[in-house]
Amino acid sequence: MSSPGQEEGKPIESVEQLLAHALAMETEAVERYNELADQMEVHNNPDVAQLFRKLAEIEQLHVHNVTELSEGVELPHIAPWDYAWETPESPESPSPSAREVHYLMQPYHAIALALKHERLGVEFYEKLASQSDREDVRKLASELRETEVEHVSLLEKWLARFEAPAKGWNEDPDPPLLQE
Repeated sequence: MSSPGQEEGKPIESVEQLLAHALAMETEAVERYNELADQMEVHNNPDVAQLFRKLAEIEQLHVHNVTELSEGVELPHIAPWDYAWETPESPESPSPSAREVHYLMQPYHAIALALKHERLGVEFYEKLASQSDREDVRKLASELRETEVEHVSLLEKWLARFEAPAKGWNEDPDPPLLQE
């Protein structure tokens, strides 16, 4: 049986595999938020850069949590193309694509982006918890899901502090140009 978000033949069949996936997902999210913060600093968008750094710090706490859960457990090496998610990025890792990130984005956008990916993380663990054949995997997936649900709740509260930006927020009369 294929587990959630997986291609046939790549199910998560053990707690060790689940922990390896969780560690990869959280680590990738830390790296991505730091990359996004760097991009926002380059574009002189310090508020959003600071927010992405804070998101990276929170994800780093998740890395520590998974690392603690993994103490005394030998985690398998999983090649990037063998992870259980069907997308090139893990569910919690925002893509730096032009569709999701803009150099003029505001804190509202950064939080909404993080919220979207945290919800994908919740879905990943939720499906695994409901579909795995192994009780220990279902139990751990449920625990990891609860951590993500807490993060979703935090982000929803943060988002509520901001109004959605007005139409035209991304218009720039003097946009940056690539250097030749």
